[in-house]
Amino acid sequence: MADALPQTSNQANKQLIDTLLRSRLFRDYEGVFTKATGLALALRPLEYWQLEHHQKTNENKFCALLAKRPSTLAVCLQSHAEIIRHTGAIPHTETCPFGLTETAVPVRLGEETIGFLRIGQVLRRSAIQSDKSRAAAKLKECGLPFTGAIRKAWETTPIIPKDKYGAIVRLLSFFAEQLSALINQIVLEKQNVEPPLVRKAREYIQQHKSEPLSLTAVAQASGASVFHFCKVFKKSTGLRFTDYLGRMRLEDAKTQLLNPSRRISEVAYDVGFQSLTQFNRKFKRVFGESPTEFRANLHSRPPKPKKV
Repeated sequence: MADALPQTSNQANKQLIDTLLRSRLFRDYEGVFTKATGLALALRPLEYWQLEHHQKTNENKFCALLAKRPSTLAVCLQSHAEIIRHTGAIPHTETCPFGLTETAVPVRLGEETIGFLRIGQVLRRSAIQSDKSRAAAKLKECGLPFTGAIRKAWETTPIIPKDKYGAIVRLLSFFAEQLSALINQIVLEKQNVEPPLVRKAREYIQQHKSEPLSLTAVAQASGASVFHFCKVFKKSTGLRFTDYLGRMRLEDAKTQLLNPSRRISEVAYDVGFQSLTQFNRKFKRVFGESPTEFRANLHSRPPKPKKV
């Protein structure tokens, strides 16, 4: 089988990043990094509509307060989108509208970026009056005064000098290369053990999952009879075709629901459901909460315990 790595979708990217997050390599490095620098380290897929360090160890207190308010959260998410948009094959550093520095370091599968290591939410020098004035002006635009807990949290933001911060980013670049090597190896090994008809079916489903999709069409795309396809596909994935397709659509919907500007009905139809009622019912059956409850709980749910 050829060793060419496949182009990946947003959902596939998320699955690859989830694999890396569960790896011993990432968990060990994250612990050492946070202990050594005092900073939160995040690994996120391309599409991630939350603050990257929300509810992580050593989350910036100022950013945690901004995440609780829709007006300031929108500004932070826009800044997040900008840094991702400008990050290519090398790390990219920007300063957010509130004056905090953040960096994205790409993790790649072959020549394709699948996610980013994220650090930052720091000051790179001691704040002067003009820095405080800019932060206060932006907060005022969002309807908040630069006083009390918000001011205290901003003023206690970690200060990391420019040269030290640059050294931290270079270290993360080396780590990103290790993560890239690991995920490339995992993907190639998976290609070599997965039956070709299952690989073809998964690729076809990924390309057409938002369209009406029949078992016959997928079996034909895989080059097998319906009977043989069902047998091999269930053995390889552990799921029937209809369950696999439904799960993919729901996972895609869950990712899209992280974007606060998307309506639930819009997401449901975009991922391939023809009925909002059916979408709500299946979403709750799989994830244990309705789409509305999922969104409401985004910023109130406790952090997930780390797997050991």
